[in-house]
Amino acid sequence: MKRIIIAALLVGASASVAPLSAAQTVSVADLAHYVYPANVAASASLSFMPDGLSFLKIGEDGKTIDRYDVASGKKLDTVINVASTRGDRKIESIADYVLSPDATKMLVYEAKTPVYRHSFWAEYFIFDLNRNTLRPLSEAHPRQQAPVFSPDGRMVAFMADDNNIYIHKLDYGSEVAVTDDGLVNSIINGVPDWTYQEEFTTFRSMEWAPDNSTLAFLRYDETAVPAFSFTMYEGACNPMEQYALYPGDFTYKYPVAGERNSRVTLHSYDVDTRKIKSIDIPRTDLEYISSIHFGPESSQLIVTTLNREQNLLDIYRVNPRSAVAQSIHQERSSAWILPECYENIAYEKDGMVIRSDRTGFSHLYRIDYNGNDLGAITSGNYDVTAYYGCAPDGTRYYQSTENGPLNRLVCKIDRKGLKSVVSPAEGWSTAQFAPAMNFYVLNHSSSSVPPVFSLIAAGKEKKLRVLQDNADYAARFAAAPRKEFFTVGSAGETLNGWMIKPTDFSETRKYPVIMTQYSGPGSQEVTNRWTMDWAWYAATQGFIVVCVDGRGTGARGRKFEQIVYKNLGHYETIDQNAVLAHLQTLPFVDAARIGICGWSYGGYETLMCASSGAPYAAAVAIAPVTSWRYYDTVYAERYMQTPRQNETGYEKSAPVSRVDKLNCPLLLISGTADDNVHMSNMIELTALMISQDKWPDMLLFPNMNHSINGCNTRAVVYSRMMQFFFDKLGK
Repeated sequence: MKRIIIAALLVGASASVAPLSAAQTVSVADLAHYVYPANVAASASLSFMPDGLSFLKIGEDGKTIDRYDVASGKKLDTVINVASTRGDRKIESIADYVLSPDATKMLVYEAKTPVYRHSFWAEYFIFDLNRNTLRPLSEAHPRQQAPVFSPDGRMVAFMADDNNIYIHKLDYGSEVAVTDDGLVNSIINGVPDWTYQEEFTTFRSMEWAPDNSTLAFLRYDETAVPAFSFTMYEGACNPMEQYALYPGDFTYKYPVAGERNSRVTLHSYDVDTRKIKSIDIPRTDLEYISSIHFGPESSQLIVTTLNREQNLLDIYRVNPRSAVAQSIHQERSSAWILPECYENIAYEKDGMVIRSDRTGFSHLYRIDYNGNDLGAITSGNYDVTAYYGCAPDGTRYYQSTENGPLNRLVCKIDRKGLKSVVSPAEGWSTAQFAPAMNFYVLNHSSSSVPPVFSLIAAGKEKKLRVLQDNADYAARFAAAPRKEFFTVGSAGETLNGWMIKPTDFSETRKYPVIMTQYSGPGSQEVTNRWTMDWAWYAATQGFIVVCVDGRGTGARGRKFEQIVYKNLGHYETIDQNAVLAHLQTLPFVDAARIGICGWSYGGYETLMCASSGAPYAAAVAIAPVTSWRYYDTVYAERYMQTPRQNETGYEKSAPVSRVDKLNCPLLLISGTADDNVHMSNMIELTALMISQDKWPDMLLFPNMNHSINGCNTRAVVYSRMMQFFFDKLGK
């Protein structure tokens, strides 16, 4: 369950707020200004060329890709113009592209078809920058997934829609089949199954050796994984006419907690001999191979593995030719291994940079490719939240919470250990570095200032120019209310929160409150960064909106986060109820009109709070988990172990077990094609409510997935939510 990140935009915030009335009607059109897609501020991320001296940018009409000088920003040339390419096939526009390592070729596509939330099929074309030629990546298999260039740019490996891997040899225009056993809902070669995509944040399982001789890949045998199906309708948003009279269905493999996972195996393909070698990982408790990646040598295939409990990470170095696998590094945890430890390994010339919370906080460590410990890079009572890389002079750049969990700093540390901060000390900063580490784009915002993107020359950290200041965007928020940060105590812990008050707030009035939260392990909602969403609309309509990060959330060290182990929903609910109790003491809050809402894990926690006995006046749960028994193995078992190991924990943590205590008005919202948190979660809860003479309000979005996005549906989600709160919290 990866966090849905939703920024939003406020247009013309009103200067005064009318008294709240239960008879008020929410305008979808008005609220649409605050939510996706109208919420997208301009960005300035650059697609750097390998030398870092120039960058590429797709033209506004999508018909060109142009190259610009980094230092000056001046246009140097047009790399591709779809109107003038040579070849038998033409495309109308370019949606996106993949540049080859040597920058002589690129893969382009003009449209994509989603597979799951993050993966997609596309018809890729190969563009040769030197010859100005455009040709299909594959004539025999016109839909491809996860194509990857060989290091020399002369081959492209991809998975076709028969779940097999093929290699296109560009010099000869030939195509070679690597595998032949692919089968939908059974065998997948080179691309992860649903669970790996969603929970390990990996979308390709093919890697080329540095010398181009070998393609390493993972094979996912999901034959024994139970299948899940949901109904597909014609719908009105991107209608599927084939289902106009008779609905269809979508079936895929989805292992719920305690069920079988895909059996994942490692293989290498020799380009010259065209032979596949199976590689055994000598680990008796192997359950997951979360990633594969080559080091600088072709004999250094790094394979990260986990046991089913995900509390033991074992990193192997594999020689794909000899098939010898050797364990070189282990990380253990009394709870779970942080996903950042295996999802964000940096593979450098002289070793790897990994993250570990072994000291109680997440820090950077170096190990070489033989597993030798080269020492810690960072230390202290704060978390390192990103690693950006090492410059040629040995200076390393990273992001951290050194100025408190609400802020993010970009820092550097030289080879002598001298540390300095290269971003503002307050607010939220991220960096995007050129491959050569000679330039970077610094993105900085705060709760009151939208993102500003600046181009920085690394080393002396000289600002060359502002790429995007979002000045026009910022001007639209001059009258908008701002977050006010505060803290609240719960069970001896100090929790961070923010509050947004109505535009014409008065201490002498009593306001209804909407509590919003996500609450999932490692997540963070209370930050000193720019966000705008439905909450600002709510403030213009007379509501106070409050968000507090309870125990289990991130950026405050391992102890604070992992207290929820095997007991999801317990501490989170205690903490949200403490927030409720605190709000009831405030003189400007109407203690009888406090509601709570959330999406995904936030929807789950909404249900836990609403069934806790605490006096919430209304609750809105969007795409909520209603029992961890219904959710996928990787996520549920990471935090809860299996149902067999932790039967009591699963029972206590399930809203479906607490229906008898669910006594406040409830609105449930879901997409009918949610492949992540299935709509059946909501249906099972509703069935139990009906059996106890209770019923929720409900809104379903036909054919929509977990994000409920497209055709203005995000505005409909929040307008219905706001109407519900008007009806239940209004006077």
